[in-house]
Amino acid sequence: QVQLVESGGGLVQAGGSLRLSCAASGRTFSSYNAGWYRQAPGKEREFVASVSSWNGGNTYYADSVKGRFTISRDNAKNTVYLQMNSLKPEDTAIYYCNAGNALRGDYWGQGTQVTVSS
Repeated sequence: QVQLVESGGGLVQAGGSLRLSCAASGRTFSSYNAGWYRQAPGKEREFVASVSSWNGGNTYYADSVKGRFTISRDNAKNTVYLQMNSLKPEDTAIYYCNAGNALRGDYWGQGTQVTVSS
């Protein structure tokens, strides 16, 4: 089983930056694909970015964040990061970390609030 704890959210002005962290428990975290999702008030949860398991060689982004957000992972620290630059008010949401493995299951963190003021 994997437990995920997000941190790094907060209030930032438009154009600013934040870095989210997702710390995972468990010795097998490197075998999980990892990703970030977000949910704005009144909207469904949506995909933001993902990074492949092991060496994280493959990354994917939602069109809305391409060129502004960067996902990465440090398996030695059992941590996944989301660097968010050029933030916009529409990026305001609760951001959730996800870890998934076809054999071991799918896990979510509790979320961290990101608020971008205009």
